[in-house]
Amino acid sequence: MKIFTNIKELQTDILQCKKESKSIGYVPTMGYLHEGHAYLMDQARKENDIVVVSIFVNPLQFGPNEDFESYPRDFERDQLVAQNHHVDYIFYPSVDEMYPNQPSVSVSVVDRTDVLCGKSRPGHFDGVATVLIKLFNIVMPDKAYFGMKDAQQVAVVDGVINDFNFPIELVPVETVREEDGLAKSSRNVNLLPEERVQAPAIYQGLKLAKEAIVNGETDPNKIVNIVESYINDQTKGTIDYIEIYSYPELREMDKLTGKIIIAVAVKFNNVRLIDNLIIQLKNE
Repeated sequence: MKIFTNIKELQTDILQCKKESKSIGYVPTMGYLHEGHAYLMDQARKENDIVVVSIFVNPLQFGPNEDFESYPRDFERDQLVAQNHHVDYIFYPSVDEMYPNQPSVSVSVVDRTDVLCGKSRPGHFDGVATVLIKLFNIVMPDKAYFGMKDAQQVAVVDGVINDFNFPIELVPVETVREEDGLAKSSRNVNLLPEERVQAPAIYQGLKLAKEAIVNGETDPNKIVNIVESYINDQTKGTIDYIEIYSYPELREMDKLTGKIIIAVAVKFNNVRLIDNLIIQLKNE
């Protein structure tokens, strides 16, 4: 396994791989790797000759009051996780390496961002899109792997790849969960013990919503009420949002039909957790 901190050095190796017709699978991360990331790496390993993982906590996607400084970091541990999952290259750049100068071009995401997390985090997805455009150009992958836990991000990445004509296949990978259903996240370590016990209620609420939909409920407001009541009863967290949209377009619906997302964000003392379910309804 090779570790790169310099863009040009990584590109040199990547271009050599391209000359040898080796396929490249790419897993972008912000580090503090967990089983969810490992699952992405395993998927990439099955489908590609070379697997690249980037570890970069991107300051552009953090707001002024968000957790950039406190975001968990442990590069030595991350190296072991990557090595154990047969990663070929780690790209571990500094902020100065990625953003050496004031940019002369800005990226603004104008669709799929004014709902869910994007609504309360203005500029967040501009930062995500900016760093991904840079990383896609650096790594030049054939396939890029993203976890569906952040389904809005996957929808935005889909837009970036299509709008900028990247020759990249987006591979969405199902959410990896703890045994009690809590979606795996680097931020879970910031939950207090009592909150960790309560947090699986987020997923349980989503499953109750799915059950209601399977049983014929098509009113989005009633589905939202089911999830809201359950999470409020089972946790001391504060609900940031519970929203239902078409997916991946993220459009409002008066009646549930087609492919939909039910997404939730809940704030605890030191962490904000997100989760979702994607459901394919039968067309009438």
